[in-house]
Amino acid sequence: MIDPAFLGRREIATSDAMEHLGLVIGEQLEPGDLIVLTGPLGAGKTTFTRGLASGLGVRGPVQSPTFVIARTHPSLVGRAPLVHVDAYRLGSAAELDDLDIDFARSVVVIEWGREMASSIADAWWDIELERPVGVAGDDVADEDLDADAPRVVTIERIAR
Repeated sequence: MIDPAFLGRREIATSDAMEHLGLVIGEQLEPGDLIVLTGPLGAGKTTFTRGLASGLGVRGPVQSPTFVIARTHPSLVGRAPLVHVDAYRLGSAAELDDLDIDFARSVVVIEWGREMASSIADAWWDIELERPVGVAGDDVADEDLDADAPRVVTIERIAR
């Protein structure tokens, strides 16, 4: 269970700070916790998850599961494994269900899964990450997606 003090909106200044936020939250998670990460490319979803994995004490490295759709990271310290899912290419919650994820015994992080969450859980942590955009509203160029610029993170508990 994430400490309620983490709920709400905050600015995260660097990628190291984003990873640290993930670490502190990961230390609090238990089997059955579902985290849904939403944000554009380069917002810090994988960086956050890397920290979360450290907090859980799971085997790494944590990389974006874009091409494999889901990666399972077993615990090195007797805690729950981390299942890291990229739902971007999934068309429905049924396709997510086809992955046969053990939601009850794992901590599951789903990137791009906001529309599917209510089909797979009664409650989850909704974490939105925002990154800066360029001058006059233009998107940041692809080469700048990893720039160490402030991000805004909003954490909510959703129950249906």
